[in-house]
Amino acid sequence: MVKRVLITGGAGFIGSHVADALLAAGIEVIALDLLPGSSREKVQEHLHPDAELVRGDIRDVRTVRRALRGVDAVSHQASMVGLGVDLGDLTRYASHNDLGTAALLEAMHRASFRGRLVLASSMVVYGEGRYRCQMHGVVRPGPRPRERLAAGAFEPGCPNCGRDLVPEPVEEDAPLDPRNVYAATKVHQEHLCASFARGSGVSVTMLRYHNVYGPRMPRGTPYAGVASIFRSAIEDGRPPRIFEDGRQLRDFVHVEDVARANVLALSADRAVARAFNVASGSPRTVGEMASAISAPYGRDASGPIVTGEFRLGDVRHIFASPRRAQRELGFRADIGFEEGMRSFATAPLRGSPDTATSVTSA
Repeated sequence: MVKRVLITGGAGFIGSHVADALLAAGIEVIALDLLPGSSREKVQEHLHPDAELVRGDIRDVRTVRRALRGVDAVSHQASMVGLGVDLGDLTRYASHNDLGTAALLEAMHRASFRGRLVLASSMVVYGEGRYRCQMHGVVRPGPRPRERLAAGAFEPGCPNCGRDLVPEPVEEDAPLDPRNVYAATKVHQEHLCASFARGSGVSVTMLRYHNVYGPRMPRGTPYAGVASIFRSAIEDGRPPRIFEDGRQLRDFVHVEDVARANVLALSADRAVARAFNVASGSPRTVGEMASAISAPYGRDASGPIVTGEFRLGDVRHIFASPRRAQRELGFRADIGFEEGMRSFATAPLRGSPDTATSVTSA
């Protein structure tokens, strides 16, 4: 039975909610966090007072090894998140995500750790989601060319015949196909943990988060995720700006559901060493999400603006099948889209973090 858990990135957006859920289940928590630009007073606003806070860099093996003392499970949430701004972010992503994960695993090896490891992965590892062509069945479209995007042709076509495709839920056995730097680092995290598991016998559960939202998201940063970016704009009196045509499909899952998925993976009677989608199972468009966040503000908020802008690293549709998590972890999202977005529209956000932050989001 798990009694004491180390959460890397434990003072961040998702990590602090995981800490709340573990403590509510009677499990002790050590929160390791870099806390860039944060004071202890600010951290105490969102990190449970019963969590033991260790301030340090996950890339420092000695620091991580000290934090591992007495723990029998690790929840690895620390990560630099989001698509980023440009390729100038490449070194920081690789450093915090890949090197940070490698340092954690080395520290676990040196500490002779034999407990459980739960990795916060992401739906970005899939690249584009699953598509079906009327003529050719299930197909995998390649990256969308700049020329088509500039012309407003946002939907990927069949790679064989060019016909329109129907998006379907992606399952965990889909090939991994990262389409941007952040996605590549998340795939590498999974590979590093799988290699460590084979060499050590430690059980590793990989939770592939879909678009996580909820209270304590950082505001005012391009690294925080689209829900936070839209919410920050509304709070500042600006209309949310939607890329492409706003019809991109995503699966928005509330952070409290994500935290519960972590508790299930950490405390299950039998460790399950495989990947799981952590999703609501109810895809919505980005435009629907922006409208839902704007609605509680009524006439005081400007409606979303569809800009037609695009980013080459973005994918068109990605939403999940949650069946494996339901079947093997007993996880089902409890907070519906309407309820979750209504509460998120007025929930407290946190100050803008440094780009090398501890928060993890899809």
